[in-house]
Amino acid sequence: MQSFLDQHRDRITGVLTGFDRLLLRGNLQSMSCLYQLDGFLRRHRIPYKDFGSVVQRISDRVKNHARQFAQDRGRPYIHIKSPSADKDAFVRRIIQRDNITEGLVCVLGCVEVCNSFTVRRNRETKHLDLVTERRQCLYVYFYFIDREFGLMHIRLQTWIPLTIQVCLNGREYLARRLDRAGIAYQKRDNCFVSVDDVRRAQQMLDHLNSRNWVPFLNRLAARVNPWLDGDGPWDVRNHGYYWTIRESEVATDVMFRDEKALAEIYPALTDHAIRQFHSKDVMRFLGRRTDRRFQGQVTSNIKYRPEGVRVRHWVEENSIKMYDKEGSVLRIEVTINDPRRFMVRRLVTRKGQQRMTWVRMRKGVADLRRRVEVSRTANERYLEALAVVGQSLLATELLDPVSRRITRNGRPYRALRPIEAEEAKLLSAVTDGSHHVQGFRNRDIRRLLDPYADRDPDRRRRTSARVTRWLRLLRAHGLVRKVTGTFYYRVTKRGHRVITTALKLRQIDVSLLAA
Repeated sequence: MQSFLDQHRDRITGVLTGFDRLLLRGNLQSMSCLYQLDGFLRRHRIPYKDFGSVVQRISDRVKNHARQFAQDRGRPYIHIKSPSADKDAFVRRIIQRDNITEGLVCVLGCVEVCNSFTVRRNRETKHLDLVTERRQCLYVYFYFIDREFGLMHIRLQTWIPLTIQVCLNGREYLARRLDRAGIAYQKRDNCFVSVDDVRRAQQMLDHLNSRNWVPFLNRLAARVNPWLDGDGPWDVRNHGYYWTIRESEVATDVMFRDEKALAEIYPALTDHAIRQFHSKDVMRFLGRRTDRRFQGQVTSNIKYRPEGVRVRHWVEENSIKMYDKEGSVLRIEVTINDPRRFMVRRLVTRKGQQRMTWVRMRKGVADLRRRVEVSRTANERYLEALAVVGQSLLATELLDPVSRRITRNGRPYRALRPIEAEEAKLLSAVTDGSHHVQGFRNRDIRRLLDPYADRDPDRRRRTSARVTRWLRLLRAHGLVRKVTGTFYYRVTKRGHRVITTALKLRQIDVSLLAA
């Protein structure tokens, strides 16, 4: 990322990285699955034949509490007919109309599809069975203007298993922190276009990464779910809610001086992203392996909207996107829907012994810090890959120096021929997307250039020697460097510029030059 910032330092006023939207889900541990719900019914001596009436009483209490909650605070309870209605826009109109600055805005009710349970008669056993089903039920949305998080909402399912969802916004949180600290800023919609003290703003945003979320979320749940107080014939608390992250958006906002400063380079950035970032590049941005074990799908698309142009890349359920926000902010944003695609290092028990090892990331809030680290790193890789765009240089200024013989440490080296087919193949191999994270070794390049060389020891030796000579030549011209103490190489900043230019010249349409 630093290369991108250095290149455009005269245009950029600051960078902020942190949560944009954060969607958290709570599942009651007493009834989130069939096994737990069956235990709940047995514990309270509820037969299957009474299941419907018991659940109806639970649901009625939740609905009545939602209406009473709104009435006690002098705010409206409104039923929304269509589940696809824009509830946020509807609520913002209420805020503007009633000039609300803090507290409950309203409670919305809406019938939507949900995952639930029911009792069915088993024709074979002639007994009642507890089964899962898709059905419709009423959801209640509690919209608040929170002192700490600004506009947020809590979505509660009124039918078992009483799943709850909390939607927060990191940028709203930061705005409130900046207001209390007296730091001036300009904010449009959900985006900061300027901040007087970017360093302190970043520190405030980082506090969300290490926050103890469970007590805060439990307090929110207790406000809207009346069954959590333990006052009633059936105590659904057991161990309370288990909190997971349903969806997280971590955005890196590069704040430009003004709209013109970003508009001058943004078309080139979008063109490079959609044309030059191939599947392997996108996978490495998100830290995914590019070998044959990957069986998923990678897609990229560009969308032209009235507010700007957006480029988005999907790797299975997770994505990374780029768009011009509010005209003067370049936003790179990672959305993680399935964290199990990533790894986290933590203490686990293996064969009766505890040890630190890499395991799949969990959905729970316990792995939130690692989730942020993965997303932030992906954003930085993406910006680093864009650093080659927008150079105010002629192709000759980049290619002429490497097209001459040079002498390094008293040893002569021939000129490169970057446009030639054989050397272009080598240059393409060293910039392959699978090398963006760790770098590459001699054998990595050898296998790309000659996949069948390893079958013949003599052929493998000759190919390896040829790659060694090529890497020595690229090092002499300053296009690659060796990682100290390892067998790995990395492409230098100059190397990215030269190689990208050379490969692009080979693909250019001659008819366009002659036009």
